[in-house]
Amino acid sequence: MGRAAHLGRRAGPRLCAVLAAAAVLLPSGAAQAAAPSLQARLAKALVVPHVQSDQTGAVAIDLRTGRKVFALNEQRGFLPASTEKLALAFAAFHDLGSDFRIETDVLGDGALEGTTWRGHLVLKGFGDPTLSRADLRTLARGVRAFGIRHVTGGVVGDESYFDSRRVVSGWKPSYLVEESPPLSALIVDRGRYGRGIAANPALVAAQLFRLELRAAGIAVGAGARVGTTPAADFPLAFVHSPALGQLVSSMGVESDNFVAEMLLKQLGAQNGGPGTSARGAAAATAVLRVLGVPLGGVRLVDGSGLSLLNRLTATSLVTLLQIAWTDPAVRPLFVRVLPVAGVSGTMKRRLAPVRGRVQAKTGTTNTASTLAGYVTGRYAFAILHNGRPVSTTWARLAQDRFVLVLAAG
Repeated sequence: MGRAAHLGRRAGPRLCAVLAAAAVLLPSGAAQAAAPSLQARLAKALVVPHVQSDQTGAVAIDLRTGRKVFALNEQRGFLPASTEKLALAFAAFHDLGSDFRIETDVLGDGALEGTTWRGHLVLKGFGDPTLSRADLRTLARGVRAFGIRHVTGGVVGDESYFDSRRVVSGWKPSYLVEESPPLSALIVDRGRYGRGIAANPALVAAQLFRLELRAAGIAVGAGARVGTTPAADFPLAFVHSPALGQLVSSMGVESDNFVAEMLLKQLGAQNGGPGTSARGAAAATAVLRVLGVPLGGVRLVDGSGLSLLNRLTATSLVTLLQIAWTDPAVRPLFVRVLPVAGVSGTMKRRLAPVRGRVQAKTGTTNTASTLAGYVTGRYAFAILHNGRPVSTTWARLAQDRFVLVLAAG
């Protein structure tokens, strides 16, 4: 055995120890380079069976630096499902304000003589999605408090603040009732009547109000109908909806399609003329444009995300999330729109390992499975999976894996 070989055996353990120490002391060197990058781990998370990469759009950014940490088909327009409610939420806060409330009025068409109202009473709706039978009772008591004990005419339900369309372009026929009751500026208890849903919500609202008037001790001479009465300008009673901040928060957390569509029409009614979905979508798009959200590949048609004509990009969603996060006036309002992982709404049974650390809006139809929101207050992300049909189970697995990688940094 030569001297060189003998020295080699003695130096071996020492060299190994030095290399091991170097690996511990230099984690950002060769040892770290051997680990997959965040981008690579995020890309791997999205690879699942039955979900095509060309039908997936995804973006994630670091909120501290604004740096993009992942992008896939980022500017391609996809069906957004309920992540579209994020655009509506921001537009509603921008154009209406979080303290905005929706009024429902009782107006007199005629004249008061003693305790008799000679003419009709008009129940005029302005699009309150929360209007209830209890609110009608309050309105009836308000009419009685005005001193009225007898109405010679009847009750007119006025829904003219919105147009008369009950659905939105691009909806499947099954979406009416299954996903949302009929849309109307005057609708009580979300259209529930008896064991079904009212096909004519304003007429049912007028009929129910007539019953409440009689229960309050007010005799009503004629029946109920739907119409508009320009001469009805004598205010007798009114009620208000909860504040917009509360309405939008509930809409987002529970993914309430009906509230979303009613708020979209509310946006459309703000500049005069009846509130329509098309005018509301144009108003929401205008807000995104003012904010600087990239609109290439974007098309808003409804508020809920149900329409097959909608399109959003992963970039547009993440830009919106970033703008909301960096605005100290908007952030606390906007964050409350998002369900919390493992805690609330549509995220209550998702992402248990990061419970309370992820706030994200879900979206689910048979052609789209989507998720967009914030991870640990550090990342904003959006993932849009499309398919005909989309595999919801595999898409959600990919989304959850993506979020878990972000949460682990």
